[in-house]
Amino acid sequence: MGSHASVLDRIRGGLMVSCQAYPGEPMNVPSIMAAVAASVVAGGAVGVRAEGLADLHAVRAAVDVPLVGLEKIGTDGVFITPTLASALAVAATGCEIVAIDGTVRPRPNGRDLAATVSGIRAEHPDLLIMGDCATVDDARAAVAAGVDLVGTTLAGYTEHRPPTDGPDLDVLAEICAAVDVPVVAEGRYETPEHVVAAFDRGAFSVCVGSAITHPQRITARFVASL
Repeated sequence: MGSHASVLDRIRGGLMVSCQAYPGEPMNVPSIMAAVAASVVAGGAVGVRAEGLADLHAVRAAVDVPLVGLEKIGTDGVFITPTLASALAVAATGCEIVAIDGTVRPRPNGRDLAATVSGIRAEHPDLLIMGDCATVDDARAAVAAGVDLVGTTLAGYTEHRPPTDGPDLDVLAEICAAVDVPVVAEGRYETPEHVVAAFDRGAFSVCVGSAITHPQRITARFVASL
């Protein structure tokens, strides 16, 4: 693990790629996700985002770029690394950045975001903490709670902001103007033009997922056009 500054320097202005499969899918195997991660790094990705402890261990062994780790627990409400225990388990996989839900919604164990951040920091002072947010209010609150960077990951996926057709570039611009930490653009980025537009609006880095690493969804889009 490098210093906070060195990790951020490595992802600044570059493309990160989310390498995740979903339960029941053929690609939902740690060794496959590790191979996908190695492939996107060979293509120029400056960082990788991965989910699940087994996948994180496999991906960590396969790539040497900054790794954003998370654990999904459940499917409703706050489910992205929702507790301090889950964050500490993710941190133990060797990732440089742990992604946690950064919204203002109640957390499942009653611990607020600031307490979760301070708990992570106490055990892993060298780890960067990323708040996955949906709105500018989420981002402001996450920064006040002590996160090191925020992402637009949840824009359009909570009741506080409707989904957009494609990435929510407006909320990205609002968040970039409102906070003084790096902002990672993420969520429905599907084309190179989307990535360029995100950097034009102030993104520190852009993370693309399904458009690159999810052949089931990519294939379904092509089939739907027939």
